[in-house]
Amino acid sequence: MKKLSTLLLSAVAVLTLASCGGNAAKKSECCGDCKETLPIGLQLYSVRDAMEQDFKGTLQQVKAMGYDGVEFAGLFNNSPEQVNAWCKEIGLEPISAHVPLADMLADIDKVIADYKAVGCKYIVVPYVTEERRPGGELFMQMVEEIRSIGEKCKAAGLVLLYHNHDFEFKKLESGEFGLDYLYANVPADLLQTELDQCWVKYSGQDPVAYLQKYSGRSPVVHLKDFYQEGEQEGDPYALIGLNEGEEKKNTAFEFRPLGHGVQDVPSIIAASEAAGSKWLIVEQDQPSMGKTPMECVAMSMEYLKSIYGNTACKDCEEAAK
Repeated sequence: MKKLSTLLLSAVAVLTLASCGGNAAKKSECCGDCKETLPIGLQLYSVRDAMEQDFKGTLQQVKAMGYDGVEFAGLFNNSPEQVNAWCKEIGLEPISAHVPLADMLADIDKVIADYKAVGCKYIVVPYVTEERRPGGELFMQMVEEIRSIGEKCKAAGLVLLYHNHDFEFKKLESGEFGLDYLYANVPADLLQTELDQCWVKYSGQDPVAYLQKYSGRSPVVHLKDFYQEGEQEGDPYALIGLNEGEEKKNTAFEFRPLGHGVQDVPSIIAASEAAGSKWLIVEQDQPSMGKTPMECVAMSMEYLKSIYGNTACKDCEEAAK
């Protein structure tokens, strides 16, 4: 009888832990005092030179900083299967991949096959050239191209996202922003958002309001900070290696680690949670403040840890011991 009572008590303890997820850091189902936070990933474009030199070693460093997952910007001649194996070994979630639209148009079946093999859930249109931007001669064509790509992704069990810059906030003749036109004309089951909050704010819009606008359609949010003083000099895209030939001036604009620029990061995170987002992804296109790219992304993670750590109530912490 005593043995039976002991077994019953053990079973109750196991069920209690299971209801909390078995992890003191994530127990929102257990009680109202626990706080469950969104996982944080890194857009690997931020450390692209290190990725090219030592792909696996860079992933290991990213994990050691505290990142939960990664968003790819190229595989640097590594096979999708090898990348998937490294992510599993290191303990990083392969969230998504930025893939040039030209590559998707050339062979979407290969793009889908490659990134399914990596283990990604999302494929992202990262940037479009001038003729495909709002007001460009191929903008309307691009909307239909994205619809077609979205259909292919959906059929394969993947989700297509669009990553904005500021040029999507150019108004069409209808008075509607190009970005809003795109989302209005490609349904949510074929295209969801990856709002880059640096470019939303840089364009003069409110990052929080845009997350609220696309609540339920914003599974992945780019957290990016920047510093701006006075009027922009030169072309900001020249700072990220685009628009070759343009002068690279950063006296008025530079990308910054989170918490070191103009963004209200806590409000953006709160809005992401309210919008039903699944991932927060850190991105810094160019290093600044005299730091290396790796130092910058480490600074962003340390800032996020300081304002957005997982917390559990004392009862749940004790239950998990």
